[in-house]
Order: sequence, then structure tokens, then C-alpha cells
Amino acid sequence: MTAAASTHTTQANAEQRYTVTRADLPLSCPTPSMALWNSHPRVYLPIEAEGEVQCPYCGAHFVLEG
Repeated sequence: MTAAASTHTTQANAEQRYTVTRADLPLSCPTPSMALWNSHPRVYLPIEAEGEVQCPYCGAHFVLEG
């Protein structure tokens, strides 16, 4: 299950590592499945080039699967 494909709303930054797929692009943190009211402003993260990226606000680590 990907971070964005989750069927329930998760608390932002509840995990430190998230696996995402190309279907989740463009990638933003917090992801659409995360609660926004207790998190940082949404920032779009460039994951395509390196295959992984870290959020500058919360430190969440995203890895592109595939």
C-alpha cells in the first residue's frame, strides 16, 4: 500500500519512511492521505531523478517503488 493510496487518513509524519509509486506523482508532503491540520505546509518533492527524497520540513523519507 502506498502512502497516497491509503484508504484512511493518517497523521502526518506518523512514519518516517514512505514507499510511493508513479501513480502517486506528483509527490507532495504531507501526502493527500495525511491529516493537514497538524502538519507543515504542503511541499512538492522532486523524487523522479534520484528515486528517493527527504522532506525538508519533517524529515519524512520517500522512496519511489519500481
